[in-house]
Amino acid sequence: MRILAVKYYLEQSHLSIAMPLLQEILSDPDSSVRAEALSTLIAFGNPIVSPFLKKHLRDPEPGVRMVALKGMFQFKEKMDLNLLMQLLSDDSPWVRRKLSTLLGWNQIEGVLPILMEMSKDEDIKVRKAALFSLVTLYPEEGEKQLMEAMTDSNPDIRKWARDHLNRMLERPAAQISISLSR
Repeated sequence: MRILAVKYYLEQSHLSIAMPLLQEILSDPDSSVRAEALSTLIAFGNPIVSPFLKKHLRDPEPGVRMVALKGMFQFKEKMDLNLLMQLLSDDSPWVRRKLSTLLGWNQIEGVLPILMEMSKDEDIKVRKAALFSLVTLYPEEGEKQLMEAMTDSNPDIRKWARDHLNRMLERPAAQISISLSR
């Protein structure tokens, strides 16, 4: 019921009315309610909510941390790389994977070391997301990491890296043949 109140009432209210109530709801014992309250704050699109997002990056529940992380990237205000570095050791592979993915979607200066570290994460999906983001943002470094991933302990990562490298090799050849046929 509390989630519905947040979603359907407070979301439709003006920020000045909703803000005090949402602040209170952010301490709710139910993580789903906290996550919904954060999502509602984010939906207002006002950077005034940034302190709440930063605070909830330390929430005990991974779902709440992921909403806070997504909100941080949505506002794209000056990112604190030290804050992002702390998430490298987050208990939840879901949070680490979300960080890897969001880094690949945004041009943020100085994230290369974070992605390089994440490409060595213990979780396969985190490694894969970090490798994909590396290739997207830093093609040369990403290609080197894909070459290293060819010797990964996990066969799925090795296959994915090989397939990705093969696609990268095929692309220039296809572009050359298109240019020559004109």
